[in-house]
Amino acid sequence: QVQLVESGGGLVQAGGSLRLSCTASGRTFSSYAMGWFRQAPGKEREFVAGISWGGGTTYYADSVKGRFTISRDNAKRTVYLQMNSLKPEDTAVYYCGRRSHRDPGSTASGYDYWGQGTQVTVSS
Repeated sequence: QVQLVESGGGLVQAGGSLRLSCTASGRTFSSYAMGWFRQAPGKEREFVAGISWGGGTTYYADSVKGRFTISRDNAKRTVYLQMNSLKPEDTAVYYCGRRSHRDPGSTASGYDYWGQGTQVTVSS
């Protein structure tokens, strides 16, 4: 069983930055791609960013490209999401997920484990 635990959410003013972390249990972390998704109230969960098993390939939603950076440290079994130039529309619960594949993907159905989520609130 794999457990994912997110941290780093909080309240920030527009234009500010936050770094989210997601730490995984288990010894197979480095074999799988990871991703970040978010869900705002009344909306469906949407893809934010993904990273391949080795970190060499990253993929972003158009809405966050140039502002967010996904990275991973396989030795620490942790994936990060650095969020800069935050906007009020970035407000959501952010979830990390483990993809059942080595390459990143943007479809939630391709992820087999999820964390509990961390709230990010951006005030205007």
